[in-house]
Amino acid sequence: MTEKTVKARITGRVQGVSYRAWTLAAAKTRDLAGWVRNCPDGSVEAVFSGPADKVDAMLTACFHGPPAAQVDKVETGPAGRPEAGDGFTIRS
Repeated sequence: MTEKTVKARITGRVQGVSYRAWTLAAAKTRDLAGWVRNCPDGSVEAVFSGPADKVDAMLTACFHGPPAAQVDKVETGPAGRPEAGDGFTIRS
């Protein structure tokens, strides 16, 4: 099983719509490690780490987000693997 770690930047109407809480629940459902946080520019940033197929499924889900969100774009790039044992968290 191939492991994958990516950083994602999600733009659109993604703050004030429970996007971080939705991401936390969706990532935990997929047993992914990493984190999610709001950025000052109004975007949301996240790191997802785990089996490649589950990371890819999470990235696909990020295009939809919670019902009140309107996602314009999900950009991805490489990221370092999160600390072991941290699970998935919301950062401030």
